[in-house]
Amino acid sequence: MYSMIHTGALCGVKAYPVCVEVDIASGLPGFSMVGSLGSQVRESRERVTVALKNVGLRLPPSHITVNLSPGDVRKEGTAFDLPIAAGILESMKYFSGEKVAHTLFLGEIGLNGEIKSVRGVLPIVREAVRWGMKECIVPAQNAMEGAVISGIVVRGISHIRQLLDFLGGAKGSEERERILPEISVDAGELFRTSQKGSGEDFSEVTGQAMAKRAAEISAAGFHNLLLSGPPGAGKSMIARRIPGILPPLTPEESLEVTSVASVAGTLREGRALVTERPFQSPHHTVSLAALLGGSFHPRPGMISLAHRGVLFLDELPEFSRTVLDGLRQPLEERRICLSKAGGAVVYPSNFMLVCAMNPCPCGYYPDQNRCRCTQTQVRQYQAGISGPVLDRIDLCVELEQVDLKGLRERREAESSAMIRARVTNARKRQEQRFLGSESRFNSDIRASEIEKYCHLGRGERRLMEELYEELKLSVRAYHRILRVARTIADLAGEEQIQRQHLLEASMYRPSQEYWKGTL
Repeated sequence: MYSMIHTGALCGVKAYPVCVEVDIASGLPGFSMVGSLGSQVRESRERVTVALKNVGLRLPPSHITVNLSPGDVRKEGTAFDLPIAAGILESMKYFSGEKVAHTLFLGEIGLNGEIKSVRGVLPIVREAVRWGMKECIVPAQNAMEGAVISGIVVRGISHIRQLLDFLGGAKGSEERERILPEISVDAGELFRTSQKGSGEDFSEVTGQAMAKRAAEISAAGFHNLLLSGPPGAGKSMIARRIPGILPPLTPEESLEVTSVASVAGTLREGRALVTERPFQSPHHTVSLAALLGGSFHPRPGMISLAHRGVLFLDELPEFSRTVLDGLRQPLEERRICLSKAGGAVVYPSNFMLVCAMNPCPCGYYPDQNRCRCTQTQVRQYQAGISGPVLDRIDLCVELEQVDLKGLRERREAESSAMIRARVTNARKRQEQRFLGSESRFNSDIRASEIEKYCHLGRGERRLMEELYEELKLSVRAYHRILRVARTIADLAGEEQIQRQHLLEASMYRPSQEYWKGTL
């Protein structure tokens, strides 16, 4: 007896359809599985067999063949357990194939028949609508994330017995709904009510006006930022408040971020959507695979978990040189492609890089009264950051220690809400500017589009020629100054980039005197 069940699998964060074909035929008893399967998929044979036995269903003494099509794409993960079990039950005539002709199954089965959560439900359910599926049966723990997708019925299942009752024993639609009720989520309402602030506000930051201004520019144009200064100057404090001045996630961005979290397995059980900007802060001992993604079974790394949000690298020179250089391509392409023996996977990595560092091992360079580091030590410490990495950072700010007098004379600082309002207005100008193009922010402007979006007058062009020679800029750094100037003009509500915008943007380039070890 032949049967076919629909399911899905992942390649990166993209889903593709998989057909589980089951054939039970006469012959020597056996259970074989084909279709380019990983070890986790091959183990489904034991899990499904024992689970069916433990719920009182013994397999017939026949030869069972399971094929996962397409056969030329390698399958990984445990989500094929439930569709394999459903295919076997259909072949054993526990229910009719017509009942599952437009139903997609996902789920891992425990040996007692319990259905366990799996990764990647959201992107698979999202694509299932396009594949023509009308219903999805997924683990109960994943039902909320699948239910945010409109145009398809999502049901959460907890035990294999429910599948038998739902497909084989239920007499009518009311009984079916009682056994496996449809999970309903108002994504719009959920999105509006679940967005909360981080609780950390810029009004708590004393002084450091230039650093706060740089953070505002970075948030407005999605530019990369480096904060350098002595210990206790407020570098980490400012960095952790940047998500609070970023505009809220749009519904489409929220689905992107939630899809990455779902594939990575970091989406909390019962949560439907990620509605806040991600903030990832890895320790400086992080490995290259953990940061970029990969390992034996590819999963998104921290740069992908920071997609549409902030990746904060504290104590930047302490990171491995190999790890930092691994960021160069993702910073340019806004995605990471991981090539393995079994194929290549692509994960999104459109993040805002924020870094913090001390200028020397003791942290007090160039204050000669406090710094005890030799020039060699300073040079070696700063040389941990390669020139190409530094060249990809749009704004560099040097913070100074806030003195006691400044603390006593503390004035009421701007709140994150006030800064966020200006950032949001600048983002709206960018939305109108890039309407119909691939760019979304000023940081996305390609080199070929610089002249179009960052047009300069005669005087401004002459100024940039002088800055190019005086600061010994690379072509990449020259373009980055123009992109930053474009953002500064947007914050000022100006359509044309003016001289003051270029001068302010050039202030955020690192000076040769300060970066003795990197330039």
